Amino acid sequence: MRKRVTGAFRGIAAALPVALFAALAGTALHRQAVLLAGVELYWGPVAALLLLAALELLLAGSYRSLIPTAVAGVACYVLVGVLAAAGPGKQLILADVPGNLWVYGIAGVTLVMLMVGRVFARRR
Repeated sequence: MRKRVTGAFRGIAAALPVALFAALAGTALHRQAVLLAGVELYWGPVAALLLLAALELLLAGSYRSLIPTAVAGVACYVLVGVLAAAGPGKQLILADVPGNLWVYGIAGVTLVMLMVGRVFARRR
C-alpha cells in the first residue's frame, strides 16, 4: 500500500514541472505561423498540443498511472488560464483562433491522452 502512495506522490511531483514547461512552451509556440500563398497558416497550436500530448503520454507510461497525466493536464490548463487572464496589454494569449485552439485544446488533448494512456499505464 505504501509503495502505491509513494508512487502517486512521485507522479504528481513530476507532473507539476511538466505542466509548467508545457504551459510556457505552448504559450510561446501557439502564435507561430507560416505565410503560404498569402494565407497565414498557424502551425503553433498544433505543435503546442502535440508537445502536451507527448509529455502526458510519457507521464502515463513512466508512472503506470493516469493520475500524473490528469494532474499535468489540469495544471497546464490553469497556468494557461492565468496567462490568458492578465490585464489589457499584458495578455500572452489572445482570444483569437490560435489562442482559442491552444486554451481549449488542452482539455481535449488531456481527455484523449487519458484514454490512450490507459493502454500505456497498464503495460510492462
